Amino acid sequence: MRAAHGKFGIALAAVLVLAGCGGDRQPHLMNLRSQSHSPDEFAILPSKPLAMPTDLSALPAPTPGGSNLADPTPDADAVAALGGKPGAMKAGGVPVADGALVAAADRYGVSPTIRADLDAADLKFRQNHNGRLLDKLFGHTVYFQAYKNMTLDQYAELARWRAVGLATPSAPPKGVTPPN
Repeated sequence: MRAAHGKFGIALAAVLVLAGCGGDRQPHLMNLRSQSHSPDEFAILPSKPLAMPTDLSALPAPTPGGSNLADPTPDADAVAALGGKPGAMKAGGVPVADGALVAAADRYGVSPTIRADLDAADLKFRQNHNGRLLDKLFGHTVYFQAYKNMTLDQYAELARWRAVGLATPSAPPKGVTPPN
C-alpha cells in the first residue's frame, strides 16, 4: 500500500514538472477563450467584390501595408461606415482638430524605438505577474491582481474633483454593483 502511494506521488510530481515545461513563454494574464463554436463577429469584414483584370501583366507591384486594387481606401470606408466624413481625413493621418494635442504630445520628442521598448517592458511585467501554479492549472484570470497597484480608485478621484469644484457625473454608491 505504501509503495502504491509512493508511485502515485512520484507520478503526480512528474506530471506537474512536465506541465511547467510546455507551452509558449508568453504570459497570459486573462483567460478569455470562447467556449462556443460560433463565428467571430470581428473576423467577418464586408469587402468589395474582386474583379479579374483583363491584362495580368499590367498589374502594379504589390505594396505591403499599402492600398490594394480591391480596397483602395479602407480607412475612409471605415470612417464613412461609422458616420464620419471621409473627406475630413488629413493625408498625414492626424485630423486638423487634433493638431494641438499631437503637438503637445510631441513637445519632448518622439523615441523611434518606443514600440519595441514598451513591448519589452510589458513582456517583463507580464512574466513577473503571471500567477501561481494553481492559477495556471485551473485557468484563473490574474489580470486584475497583476494590475491592482495601477488601478484608479474611482471614488477617491470623484471626491478629489468635486473638492476642486468641477462638475462631475454621479456615481453609484460604494459597494453597490449596477444591474446588468
